[in-house]
Amino acid sequence: MLGTEKLYTAEQTRALDHCAIHDHGIPGSTLMARAADAAFRYLLDAWPEPGALQVLCGTGNNGGDGFLLADLAHKRGIPVTVHLLGDPAKIGGDAKTARAQALANGVRCRPFGEEPLHAEGVVVDAMLGTGLGGEVRDPYAAAIEAVNACGAAVLAVDIPSGLCADTGRVLGCAVRADLTVTFIGLKRGLFALHGADHTGAVQFCDLGVPAEVYQAVPSQCSRLELESLLELLPPRPATAHKGLYGTVLVLGGDHGMAGAALMAGESALRCGAGLVRVATRAEHVAALVARVPEIMATAVASSAELEPLLEQADVVVAGPGLGRSDWSRQGLRCVLAAGKPLVLDADALNLVADGAVEFTPRSACILTPHPGEAARLLGSSGAQVQADRFAAAAALQARWGGTCVLKGNGTLVADDAQTLLCDYGNPGMASGGMGDVLSGVLGALLGQGLAPVAAAALGTCLHGAAADLAAVDGQRGLAATDLMPQLRSLLG
Repeated sequence: MLGTEKLYTAEQTRALDHCAIHDHGIPGSTLMARAADAAFRYLLDAWPEPGALQVLCGTGNNGGDGFLLADLAHKRGIPVTVHLLGDPAKIGGDAKTARAQALANGVRCRPFGEEPLHAEGVVVDAMLGTGLGGEVRDPYAAAIEAVNACGAAVLAVDIPSGLCADTGRVLGCAVRADLTVTFIGLKRGLFALHGADHTGAVQFCDLGVPAEVYQAVPSQCSRLELESLLELLPPRPATAHKGLYGTVLVLGGDHGMAGAALMAGESALRCGAGLVRVATRAEHVAALVARVPEIMATAVASSAELEPLLEQADVVVAGPGLGRSDWSRQGLRCVLAAGKPLVLDADALNLVADGAVEFTPRSACILTPHPGEAARLLGSSGAQVQADRFAAAAALQARWGGTCVLKGNGTLVADDAQTLLCDYGNPGMASGGMGDVLSGVLGALLGQGLAPVAAAALGTCLHGAAADLAAVDGQRGLAATDLMPQLRSLLG
């Protein structure tokens, strides 16, 4: 299994709750008490002397968690005020019992808006949870604005209010937490799209439910972890030689775009490819060889000149700096006809999307679109892709086959059996050339014998982790070539 942690939708999380309660006899009130206890313990770990708590509670089970947390704090002698949103008459079930317990024990409770939030202590967001079905409306929108403006530290219970548990999209407005404590199942939205801007650190508690609960509610979505993925590449034997680790051919570098092909070639080299060739415009050959003499750069002006290079290649990376000229189209048609394992990036994807070349879906292929390229491949818009990246990744894979890497915050790797999420990386990667480096990384891993989905999983994590290391001294100004030494260091 490539992913180490399963990720769940809100509906799947509710199914986990239902299974624990109805099939395994764990009362809902017990799960609520365990959730409150876990959140309170993590709160004290983060802020050992919180001073005072301001707990914002809605009328659902998320609010019930908040009432019980407030009760725990009150029993510890921590000053606490609950700010209730909504009509208390609408509170039912276990949440109603939790509220009654807190009030009976003397917890101070006021309607939201009666008193302003202050900057001292910790604010606890227990307003909406995973049940939000549309855009946030008042009084919750006003409460979220107040939380974000008050200046206090913020703990979100289960998920920051206003953040979609399924997609990571902000539904109008969302709490910006310093710490999120989530329960039963890790929600997909915590790690995708806007999630990282709103969750702060994420802590997970399974509330002591048995393993059989998770077996009863399968998920095909997992979070990736680099350390375990590195085990896919075994240590090299003493008898190793370059012929064992693949010949990667990069096709790219139309007029004025030599750098893209160079970066793809160099990253393939730094990630362990046995040989790296670059097929490019004649004007770029001298510069490529001067920068990285280990790369074998060859001028190609026609399919006849490209075909011998394809015969020698084990893997082809097509797209970095490829352009959309006649030269580009001719070269890509030749690559697709060769039937080699492929990484398609950048303008190779645009040529496929435009119908300028005929593409037949194949299993030994990795497509690496950013949201704009994904929109062209799907005939939609970038906004539609970003609105539900999980659905977009699945649609790309269904339409074009192979393995799809939908780049962005919470990069997604999708084949026909699973979706994998990589949350390595940082905003410093918002600069030209990062995708070219990734395409070379993926080509190198394919050349070393990894299956496409395994290469994509490891490659995206390597790429993001290398950027995290390169950004230790700051994200602004991070360049794609800054990743090269970090890639080699991570691979060892």
